[in-house]
Amino acid sequence: MLNRRQFLQSTAAVTIPGAQPKRIAILTTVYRYLSHAQHMGDRFLVGYPHEGEWHKPDMKVVSLYVDQKPEGDQSAERAREFGFQVYPTIADALRCGGNRLAVDAVLLIGEHGQYPRNDKGQVLYPRFEFFQQCVRVFEAEGRAVPVFNDKHLSYSFEKAKAMVEASRRLRFPMLAGSSLPVTWRLPAIDLPMGCRIEEALMVGVGGSDPMDFHALEALQCMVERRRRGETGVRAVQLVEGDEVWKAGESGRYSRELLRSALSRTDTPLGLTERDGRTQDLVGSGELPRIVKNPAAYFIEYRDGLRATLLMLNGAVKDFLFAARVQGMSELPSTQFLLTPEPNVTYSACLMNKVEEMFRTGRAPYPVERTLLVSGVLESCLTSRQQGHVRLETPHLSVAYRPPRESQFPRS
Repeated sequence: MLNRRQFLQSTAAVTIPGAQPKRIAILTTVYRYLSHAQHMGDRFLVGYPHEGEWHKPDMKVVSLYVDQKPEGDQSAERAREFGFQVYPTIADALRCGGNRLAVDAVLLIGEHGQYPRNDKGQVLYPRFEFFQQCVRVFEAEGRAVPVFNDKHLSYSFEKAKAMVEASRRLRFPMLAGSSLPVTWRLPAIDLPMGCRIEEALMVGVGGSDPMDFHALEALQCMVERRRRGETGVRAVQLVEGDEVWKAGESGRYSRELLRSALSRTDTPLGLTERDGRTQDLVGSGELPRIVKNPAAYFIEYRDGLRATLLMLNGAVKDFLFAARVQGMSELPSTQFLLTPEPNVTYSACLMNKVEEMFRTGRAPYPVERTLLVSGVLESCLTSRQQGHVRLETPHLSVAYRPPRESQFPRS
């Protein structure tokens, strides 16, 4: 086993000839139609549309590990078609059945499949366990390669933090998170770098744990651009049902911001769904009638910013954002565009960022964003579990600087 100094010297000294395609290992829970592994892995197998052209990465999938193979499994079919092998263990996939690390990058996709839930309702996907097995191989080999981890790092902040710390210790680039921060926005806005945000509000839809994560990371990619960057979260609270509407009436979140966010939806439900009429969902009082189980995630940042995520199933089918920014006369608001199945092109936007990291050895935005969001989500679910109490979160003092350049496509 190499010591730390030898490991870092070895990692720094090893380069892969630029003329050779990068070799990718895919480690996933399931590989079936419309699974995350299929959407993301296929981008490297066949390519994807990008900026008006068909783009095929100069990279090659050389190995695959699949934890579960339910009905409809595509792993063996893909392996035959594209000439790689499905291996029985993660270590075998990283070594391509040999004795040495034989890949240049790792796609770790722990989403979908049959896994238990904990008492907070979180699916216990084995992302941390998959990642640990990668790290063991890296340590034994004295060489590490870039890793992308799909969605939140782990259901546990402590495990998520350990993953980020391992990437720092072994000095390999790491990227994680949702596709929403890098999908198209309607309109194509970003908040000015260094702005003073007075309040922010996000609207999301879908089930708790999988979809609220997407909404929280979309919110985070907007508010992290505020003055002095990200310094972490002081406290959170999750409330549900009638308490959500009472919080709006009492001014805990801005109904004006909610109206601005909802103005960006393309999928209003209720009366619009029945007879096509346009409607002011906030002013008409329609929201409490059509949203049967609303949830509000209140986030108090360490620098004083307050943000709210409203999960409004039954009102819209979009992910929407609005904010009040000092010095701006209008409220900036936007929709995070989710393109339809089966292509779900927004996943290609995310894989383009992953490809960039694999190619350059640098993550285009900090993994600390996903680390913080992973912790915020876990703490919010703990708040719910404990009777919807406000929770202090001193462990979420995650500080980072966002990228200056916007990461979402504008064409």
